Amino acid sequence: MTTEIDCRDLPCPRPVIELAKALPSVEVGELLAVVARDPAARHDVPAWCRMRGQEYVGEERAADGAPRYVVRRLS
Repeated sequence: MTTEIDCRDLPCPRPVIELAKALPSVEVGELLAVVARDPAARHDVPAWCRMRGQEYVGEERAADGAPRYVVRRLS
């Protein structure tokens, strides 16, 4: 199961802040997807994962074409 958070209209650094807030609600091993149009999120989400010891799974597209960044909770 993948939990998705909608950050489409949030400017940098809000998508990463929302990711950090949502991660505790996801079980270890589960996926969390951040949908964000902010161009900085393409770099910020993988960097946040490296710093926080989480797995950056990759980038997809949401149904409306917005970038969707997928993270697996490791701890």
